[in-house]
Amino acid sequence: MPRQRIPDAVLTAAHERAAARAARDWPLADRLRAEIEAAGWKVVDRGTDFALEPSAPATVEDGGVIRYGSSDAVPSRLGEAPTGLATAVVVATDWPADVARAVAGLRANAPAGVSIVVVADGTSSEDDEVLDALGASVEVVRTSERLGTGASWAIGLRRASAPVVIVLDASIEPVGDVVTPLVRALEDPSVGVAGGFGIVSKDLRRFEAAPDGPVTAIEGYVLAFHRADGAARGPIDERFRFYRNLDIWWSLVLRDEGEGRTPRRAVALDLPVVRHEHRGWSSLPDAERDRLSKRNFYRIIDRFGSRRDLAGA
Repeated sequence: MPRQRIPDAVLTAAHERAAARAARDWPLADRLRAEIEAAGWKVVDRGTDFALEPSAPATVEDGGVIRYGSSDAVPSRLGEAPTGLATAVVVATDWPADVARAVAGLRANAPAGVSIVVVADGTSSEDDEVLDALGASVEVVRTSERLGTGASWAIGLRRASAPVVIVLDASIEPVGDVVTPLVRALEDPSVGVAGGFGIVSKDLRRFEAAPDGPVTAIEGYVLAFHRADGAARGPIDERFRFYRNLDIWWSLVLRDEGEGRTPRRAVALDLPVVRHEHRGWSSLPDAERDRLSKRNFYRIIDRFGSRRDLAGA
C-alpha cells in the first residue's frame, strides 16, 4: 500500500510543537499534540526530533476498491430507517472458503429480506478473489490492514440495514433457516440478545456451556441483537482484536439496563447449523491463544466484575 502523506497542517503543528518543547513551553506543546491527534496522527518523540505516524491505518483506494483504515471511516447506515428482516455479518480473515460456505448456507435457507455483509479484515489479494466470487448480492467491506474482531463487528454494525443484526462466524454452516427463530426471539422486549450457543456463569468469572433457554451470554458463533441497541449501547470495544470473549462482553452490554434495574435476557436457541473447525482458534499455539483470551477477559472484569445481577440466567 502507498505510504500515507502527512498533511501540511499536521507537519507544521509538529514542528511548532518541537520548538515549544525546546523552549519548555509545555502548555503549548500539549495543545499542539492534541491538535495533531485530533487530525488522526500521533507524534513519536525521538530526543529533540520526532516522527509522525497515522493514529489509524490509512484508508486507501486500490484499483477502484476502497480499503478502510478504521471502523469510523466506513460510511454508516445507522442513521437510516431500517429495511428488510435481518442483516447477517460475517468476518473474513485468512480462510475465505469458510466464509463462502457460511454465506452459501445463509443464501440457501434464509427467508426474503436478509442482507449479507462480509467484513474482509485485512485479507490478501488471493483471499479477495474468493470473496469477489460471492456475487453482487453480498456487500464486501475491506480494510487496509488487520483491525481485529471488535473493529470488524463495528464495521458490520455500521453497514447493517435491517432492524436485526446477526453475527455469524465463518465456522458455522447454516443448514436451515436460522434467521426466523432469531428474529422472533428478539420480538420479546425482555430479550436483549439471542443466538445458537449459550453459556452460563454464577460469578462472571467462570463460564460453561448451557442448554437452550435463558443463559448469561451468547457465544459469537451465531449472535443476534437489535441494530438500534447496537447503535445506542456501542461502541463495540475495538481493543478486542482477538475474537475470544468479545461475545461475552457484548452480550452483557446488550443485557445491561443499569445497576438496580432488571437486566434483559439472553436466550439460546436450537438452530439448524453445522459447527466446523474454528480456525482462528486452532491456528494459534496454546500459549498464544490463552494469552490473548486472558487479556480480553480482563476487559469483562473491568466493566462488569462487580455486576452479579448480570450473572446467572
